[in-house]
Amino acid sequence: MSVPHSTDAPATVLSAKPVVLPAPGRGEDLQVRVSAPATGRGLPVVVFSHGFGWSMDGYAPLADYWAAHGFVVLQPTHLDSRTLGIPADDPRTPRIWRLRVEDLTRVLDGLDVLEAAVPGLGGRVDRGRVAVAGHSWGAQTASALLGARVLDADGVPGESMADPRVKAGVLLAAAGLGDDLTPFAAEHLPFLKPSFEAMTTPALVVAGDRDQSHLSTRGPDWFTDPYTYSPGRKSLLTLFGAEHSLGGIVGYEVAETTDESPARVALIRRLTTAFLRSTLQAEDADWQAALTALGADPEPLGSVRSK
Repeated sequence: MSVPHSTDAPATVLSAKPVVLPAPGRGEDLQVRVSAPATGRGLPVVVFSHGFGWSMDGYAPLADYWAAHGFVVLQPTHLDSRTLGIPADDPRTPRIWRLRVEDLTRVLDGLDVLEAAVPGLGGRVDRGRVAVAGHSWGAQTASALLGARVLDADGVPGESMADPRVKAGVLLAAAGLGDDLTPFAAEHLPFLKPSFEAMTTPALVVAGDRDQSHLSTRGPDWFTDPYTYSPGRKSLLTLFGAEHSLGGIVGYEVAETTDESPARVALIRRLTTAFLRSTLQAEDADWQAALTALGADPEPLGSVRSK
């Protein structure tokens, strides 16, 4: 089995943390990690939303790779992070899903501060090429900026939190429709009722074919719903044998990773980078080259569908 690699060499990465953005009404100022290549101009931006309990320090296999291959990567720490220690009975808990979305918007609003935090980064960021990405709960968070909405108790879509500054998205192990929630999830996680009907921004949806969620009564295909039920330009990468950590994207030798596979992570890095490049810069042919290489692999780790 071979994994296609980008032809360009990785750049030296500069990183700053915590960069603090004031967040009135949030109860905690927003901490962000900023990572960027030391050289290059016109750098596109990826705002990454972590999964439940993680922080700006997680997801190094993705964040470091993207930064080394030409992206400015912005990683906020959401209020559910274990690093903050907020108790489950905190009055903000029912609203954390929404505060997470507002965190991503605040990061985009604070680009001046974040850009200035990394020496030499000023003036090298292309604010017209912005993407959002996320894993698990973070994928649902990111999807809101792409146009997904949360259904209320009557099944009516809530307000749109889509952001026109965002031109592309990568949704890794994003929750599917709320019709298939377990009784526990339906009672305690009412925000897990997405509507993808207005999620029109181009996106790559990544799902593992062995990702069996304890929140859903369906099988692993639940995680393909953001692709199936959204309009517009979308692609679906289905990873063979992958569970919820998709081979280890959350970190190296992390206990939560039950399906550790460096080769699978390498494929995700290659394909997400290619997708972001080609979507944010229409003339870039990296995505098509990556698909061709995947199709020619005699032992592929996944498959891609597009619409």
